[in-house]
This record gives sequence, structure tokens and C-alpha cells, in this order.
Amino acid sequence: MNRTETKPRAVGLLTTLLVTCIGLGMGLYGVNAAEPSQATAASAPKPTEKPSAKPAEKPVEKVAVKVVAKAALTVAVVQARSTTLPIKLSANGGVAAWQEASIGAEVSGLRIAEINAAVGYQVKRGQVLASFATESVQADVALARAMLAEAQANAADATLNAERARAVQASGAISAQQFNQYVTQDQTAKARVDSASAQLDSQLLRLKHTKVVAPDFGTISARSATVGSVVGAGTELFKLIRQGRLEWRAEVTSSELARIPVGSAVTVTAPGGVQFKGKVRMLAPTVDAQTRNGLVYVDLIGPVDAGAAPVGAFKPGMYAKGEFELGSSVALTVPQSAVVVRDGFSYVYRVGADNLVSQLKVQTGRMVGDHLEIKTGVGLEDKLVASGGSFLSQGDLVKVVPALAAAK
Repeated sequence: MNRTETKPRAVGLLTTLLVTCIGLGMGLYGVNAAEPSQATAASAPKPTEKPSAKPAEKPVEKVAVKVVAKAALTVAVVQARSTTLPIKLSANGGVAAWQEASIGAEVSGLRIAEINAAVGYQVKRGQVLASFATESVQADVALARAMLAEAQANAADATLNAERARAVQASGAISAQQFNQYVTQDQTAKARVDSASAQLDSQLLRLKHTKVVAPDFGTISARSATVGSVVGAGTELFKLIRQGRLEWRAEVTSSELARIPVGSAVTVTAPGGVQFKGKVRMLAPTVDAQTRNGLVYVDLIGPVDAGAAPVGAFKPGMYAKGEFELGSSVALTVPQSAVVVRDGFSYVYRVGADNLVSQLKVQTGRMVGDHLEIKTGVGLEDKLVASGGSFLSQGDLVKVVPALAAAK
């Protein structure tokens, strides 16, 4: 290619490039020029226009929105009240017979022929419980009577001889030695009569003891006698709860023992739930050296509710619990539902003037019905959450309503 052909073509390219640059510059200038004109037109005063049917829009006003905290729980409030509460002391102990009589055999070597009582029988004083075979004893009685008759006959003869000797003593018909013999024989014969009489009484007593009788009225608690057995004197045959009386032997500490006066009223609860009234009969004169506990002997008088108490609710050997009534005192109480137990401690929730709750640690005491004693931590003027405190925490907001509405 020669230079003459290249030159016109280069000139064409330069011309095209120049035209393109000029076009771009004009476009940018037009855009920038249009914006000031529009702004000037907007700021220039407009000619008077006819009123339009559409009302002019009002500017939007900014409204401040207040965020209200939501109550955590709807509750009713209660206040502690001053109440007179009984002072009671709780204790545990065993039930035993007031006195248990041991009834045994008073004769030896005799066979039991008949038994008339068993465990649980209610017996009267003098009632025959068992009988021994009496054949051998009756024979001994007959022998003793015969010996007594013989001694009486010999005594009568000796008495006549002594009287004759006294009659002739003054005349000297008999010597002084013979007189003394007659008198001595008379005295000896009378002594033999007394001995034979005592033997007869002994055999009659043995015959009486062949019948085992109850020494007092009460309840048979044990029986070891069996028909046909031969027992020795002193062998225990029956055990008797005298007069059916039972007592509760409460175990208390040495410090508590001094607080219990004789004659105090007691309520004893059987394992089945039956409650008996009792009365302190006596206090133990000593205290156990190992446990440092003392016994309180309580007579069981009768059931608290006679219509609901079954017969034999208490039996010897039972372990029962009871409460000693030691008077009364004034205390602050709240409903039990107002107290919340957490981590082994008791708390209540007080509602402040701003309906915010605060957690108060309290010390509880006696409970009567559905009310619980508060020893420390609460005043009469404090408003406390009546129930539902387990759902609250320190600083929670609550809504306070009457008790009926809160229950619904």
C-alpha cells in the first residue's frame, strides 16, 4: 500500500473520533444545564391558580410511642395478721400397759386340767382362768383332817390327866415329878393340835390354789398355759393388762422435760390416724445417760372423736406420736400458699407501691389449719402475694386484683 491511499483513510478515522467526543460533551452539558433550570422553575413564584377540589395534604407529625411493661402475673395480696396460737411440743414414744400383772401357778407338781381364758379376753376380778387336777390335794386334805382329829383326841386325854393331877397334888398322892409330867403332856397335846390344824389349813390353801383366778379386771395379753402340762410353783401362765389401762411413754430431751408440767393435756395419734386424748401422769425421775432423753408417762383417756375411733386403736408395743399442749402465744400468720420454699429456705413476695415484687426471706414456725406462723421477715403493713409466688422473681411486675378475680 502507498502513502496516497493511507492518508485519506487516517483522516476519516480522526474525523469520526472528533465527532464522537463532541457529541459526548454536548450531552453532558445538556444534562447539567437542565438541572439548574428545573430548580429555578421550582423556586420561582407560580402564577395564581384556581383552587383544586383535592385538599392539600398535611405534613406528617411524629408521635412519641411509650413502651409499657407487661405484668408477669395477676395476683391477689394479703397481709399478715396477729393470731393467738397454741404452744405445742411434739414427741414420739411407745405405747405400753399401765401395769401388766403376771399370773402364775402357786402349787407345784399338779396337772392343768382346764383353761378358761385366752389372749384378748376381758376378765373380771376373781374370775377362774385355769384349773388344776385336785385328786392328790384332796387326799392330802383328808389326811390332814385325820391327823387333826387324832391330835385333838390326845389333847383331850392329856387335859383330863392334868386336871386329876392338880386335884390330888395337895394330898401328896403323886410326886411333884409326876405332876409336872401330866402338865407337860397336856401342853404338848395342845401344841400338836395346833400343828395339825395348820397342816390342814395348808392343804386347804393348796386346794384353793388349784384354781387360777384373775387378781384384777383387765385384758389377757399373753398365755403360756396348756392343758395337760405339769408345772412348778411360780411358773407364769397368763399376763394381764390391769384395768385395761394403756399409757404412752414419750421420749423428750432433758431441756424439753423441764417444760412439761404434770397434768398437761396431750393428743396422741395412733399409726392408723386415730387420735386419743391423754394426760401427763408423771415424769421420769432420771434421764438416760447415753441418749440424754427422759420419759414422760401419759395416761390414754379416750378417743378425741368417740364415734370414729375403732375399738383397740392403741395396742401395747405400738410406736406413736403426740403433742403436748403447753399454753398459747400471739404470733403473725399468713396463708400457707403465700410462702414459697426454695433451696431449703422459705420466702414471701412483697408487692410495692409500683407493683414490683421483692423477695423476702422469712423464718416459719407453727402451723394451724392453712395458716403458717412467720417469726421474722414480715410486718403487719406488708402486702404479700397470696399465691403463685413460685412463678415470680425479684423485681417482677405484677397486676394486683381482688382475691376472687385472681382465683378465677
